[in-house]
Amino acid sequence: MFVRNNVARTFRQLAAAFIAAVGRLDKSLSPKDTLKRLQKHHFTLSDSIYLFHIALATFWISLMQVPGFPLKLTIPILWILALLIPLTSQFILPATPVLSWVLTFYSSRFIPASHRPTISVVLLPTLESVLYGANISDILTRYTHTVLDVLAWIPYGVVHFTFPFVVAAFLWLFRPKEVLHLWARTFGYMNLAGVLIQILLPCAPPWYEVIYGLTPANYQMPGSPGGLLRIDQLFNSSGYTTAFSNSPVVFGAFPSLHSGCATMEALFMSHFFPQTTKYIWTYVAVLYWATMYLTHHYLIDVVGGACLAVAFFYFFLPDELKGAAATAPPGGLSAGGYAGRRSKYDMYDLDEPRTRRGNGHIMRDAADYDLEDLSDQESEGEEVDIAYRSPVVPNGPGSAAPLIKQNGVPPKKSHRHTASIASLIRAEERAEEGWSPIGGSFSFPPARADKAGDEA
Repeated sequence: MFVRNNVARTFRQLAAAFIAAVGRLDKSLSPKDTLKRLQKHHFTLSDSIYLFHIALATFWISLMQVPGFPLKLTIPILWILALLIPLTSQFILPATPVLSWVLTFYSSRFIPASHRPTISVVLLPTLESVLYGANISDILTRYTHTVLDVLAWIPYGVVHFTFPFVVAAFLWLFRPKEVLHLWARTFGYMNLAGVLIQILLPCAPPWYEVIYGLTPANYQMPGSPGGLLRIDQLFNSSGYTTAFSNSPVVFGAFPSLHSGCATMEALFMSHFFPQTTKYIWTYVAVLYWATMYLTHHYLIDVVGGACLAVAFFYFFLPDELKGAAATAPPGGLSAGGYAGRRSKYDMYDLDEPRTRRGNGHIMRDAADYDLEDLSDQESEGEEVDIAYRSPVVPNGPGSAAPLIKQNGVPPKKSHRHTASIASLIRAEERAEEGWSPIGGSFSFPPARADKAGDEA
């Protein structure tokens, strides 16, 4: 019953977040709205980055052979149309770095071999031995088992390709849109930089050493699924063999973008969803091991990819999304949704105290106290400076109890009390007058004025 209630509550929260997120979308399909916004936009130096994307896309599309001309022109045409429609531009424009990375990765296969750098076969294993004293990837692959194969395959061959969309979905549902834009920008530029490094510094992965030794490599050699070949054999399929044999970047061992993507996902989830920290970094640790166990990367590749992710994350992370702002909900949720009903105990991860009320909930709002509006009461009388207001009002109440509407019901007992701070202001000076609450002559309840006159 407890598990079923938790699952039902989780689905209700997801449904409420989804409805709120859809409500925040710009649903306009008119390009005129986009053109009007473009006319009102004040261009800054940071907008020049789109000139870089246009130049990069022009280079890769001109180099692209499949699809050929003029079919490949549909790529920029579709991108422009998606930018003109407000409904799609709110996703396509922030995702431009990701699209540039995908285009670069795919089109790199069409670079002529004569214009490509020489493939390094011994650089990575040499650095591995120098820095760590041994070939860690070779040590991890000396013993294999079906259970280990499956344990490595799930994060490396399944979760790696789906988890970026899961992170984006959670950021879209539960965080402001600026966080989702930050994710697309940081994730895209990190992968784009990683692919460019792999193109300019091609290095053979561990599976090449297992198959070919240290013989020189060339760009006509097909890729290999490495340890994922055992997964194809286990499921009697050839999916990974086909995919890696036709990979555009066969010799892209350094840096490991598998470890880079996992590290970036962990940084975002642990920063914007701190409650997931220990789980997400456990996944990252398993994936680090899987990249080496499946003979796709050396340890130095894993370290390089992780360092690349950390550098890009902290370079792009603005100050506005640090601290408490990192866990702030989007406007659609804070105004009436699930997040809008969060108490201070939820926000600060504290245990909610139990009370003797029948429903078991604490009184969170001033409305629960049923207090009269104090501002209305004061507006009827003369305005008095609080610094010189006496804490004892002649013929007035001695406490805040009369402010509670009785309606024939005794006042509620509560752990909250109303107290005036006026009695503590300039207390030392007032002690000489005989009525200061911190003076020795203070008594409660206060003596009536007529009685004091008789004693005088």
